Amino acid sequence: MEEGKINGIRYLTAHWPLNPAKATLIFIHGAGGAGTFWQAQVEGLAGRANTVAIDLPGHGASDGGGKDKIEDYARAVVDFINASAAPNPILCGFSMGGAITQQILLDYPDLARAGILICSGATMKVGSAIFESIENDYIGFVDFICKIAVSKKTDPELVQQFQKDFLSLKAEAARGDFKACNRFDVTDRLASIAVPVLVVTAEEDKLAPPKYGEALKQGIKNSSRVHIHDAGHIVAVEKPAEINLIILKFLDQIGI
Repeated sequence: MEEGKINGIRYLTAHWPLNPAKATLIFIHGAGGAGTFWQAQVEGLAGRANTVAIDLPGHGASDGGGKDKIEDYARAVVDFINASAAPNPILCGFSMGGAITQQILLDYPDLARAGILICSGATMKVGSAIFESIENDYIGFVDFICKIAVSKKTDPELVQQFQKDFLSLKAEAARGDFKACNRFDVTDRLASIAVPVLVVTAEEDKLAPPKYGEALKQGIKNSSRVHIHDAGHIVAVEKPAEINLIILKFLDQIGI
C-alpha cells in the first residue's frame, strides 16, 4: 500500500494518484482504530475502484486531536474528500465510521454516490462502565474490547493490528470517540438518506448487534442488508474475502 497525507489526514491507498475514471471507496475506521483496519479492502478491491482508507484526526498517523462529536469527524472526512478531489466517492464506515458515514449522507447529501455501513447503528449508546474502564485501566479496557469484538471461531492473531492501533491511541482520544458514539442519534432522520446504502451485520456482534443493522435497513428507503455468520464486530478483518465480495456485488447493483 502507498500512503500520504492531505490536510493533516494520513491515507492508505493501493494506487496514487486516483484514477478519475473510477469511483472511490473511502474507508472510515471505528472508535479507537486507524486506516490499517481496512488493509484487506484497500488491496483487495483496488482492481474495481480507487480505494482509500483514512486515519481520523488524532488517530494513527493523522495530525491533531481526536473529536467527541460525530459531526466534527464528518467535517474532517468531507474536507479530505474535497481536498483530494476523490472522484465519485462511496463511503464505507465501520462502527463509529458508520455513524460518520450516516452523518455525511445526511448533512452533505450531494457528496457521495452511495454508503456502506458495517456493524453500525443509527444510535450507539455507550454504557458508563466503558468510560470508567477507559479512565481507570485503559490497557485492560482494550484487552476486553478485543476479546468481545470477534467470534469465538476467529483466529486470535487476526485481532493483533486492531489491538495495536487501539493501544497506540491516547486514552483521552478513545474516550472522545465513545462520547461521540454515545451522543449520536439520527434515527429520526434516516428516511432523508437518498443514495443507495448497503448495511452489513455480523451474527456474533456484541458491540453493534444485528438488530442495529435491521433498524438501519428499515429506516433507510434505498437500502439492502447482508448478514454474515461466524463473525463478530470486526467482521471486515475476520471475513475479508466475504466482505470484499459483498462490496463488489453492491457496486454491481448500483451500476458502478
